[in-house]
Amino acid sequence: TVVNQALNIEQPLTVPALADDFGIDALLKSEQGPGFLTSLLYYFGVLTLGDRDPFGERQFTIPNLVVRKLYVERMREALLPGFFPLRERDEAAKLFHGTGELGPLCDFIEARLLKVFDNRDLRWSNELVVKTLFLVALFNDAAYIMDSETSIDRGYGDLSLIIRPDMRKYQLLDHLLEFKHLRWEELGAKNAEMRELSREELRQLPPVTRKLSEAETQLAEYRETMERVYGEKLRLQTHAVVCIGLERLAW
Repeated sequence: TVVNQALNIEQPLTVPALADDFGIDALLKSEQGPGFLTSLLYYFGVLTLGDRDPFGERQFTIPNLVVRKLYVERMREALLPGFFPLRERDEAAKLFHGTGELGPLCDFIEARLLKVFDNRDLRWSNELVVKTLFLVALFNDAAYIMDSETSIDRGYGDLSLIIRPDMRKYQLLDHLLEFKHLRWEELGAKNAEMRELSREELRQLPPVTRKLSEAETQLAEYRETMERVYGEKLRLQTHAVVCIGLERLAW
């Protein structure tokens, strides 16, 4: 969807040209292409013009953190309708924010968020999808400065949660997450076999072990830079997460 794509920093929304027909008939039409919706969001001020891509098409980005929050909240409403899913999310996120405990959070994401995908979505699955789901699950801009694809020296951390200065007196931790993705076929086994494995058995699979090691190496480098920038006030927890086939998580 346009909302999902707008959150993708790596591949900004693009359209060949801005639409300008926003009459009643056009607005009431049940099906509109991404170009129309992108143009409408631009004229409403919730997208801003960026550079042109290699094909000369206009790129659009989210203008600021306030508007970005609206996109995340819209996704959360779509993925987690109702009181009880939101309460589950709040409990898992609060535990993670304060302790760094990933278990309940990953259980929640597997049960509530990854379940919305079906087999047709697997060909589009990648780290971006996983990162977006964690952003939706963890979003708390009252306590954190949250950023995806955080520029760290010469690299980019997938998702960072840095405590706001006025919130450092509370029981919160800074977090940096790095995500990797594997398709079922990369594990050399059928989907049904993977569903039966325990979390620990998943971690022991060589492709999963390699991906976790890659992520942990990146995180160790990022930690050095962040500790140099933030100094002693930083209470950083780093987390390497591998998603398998948009169905299972290992860390």
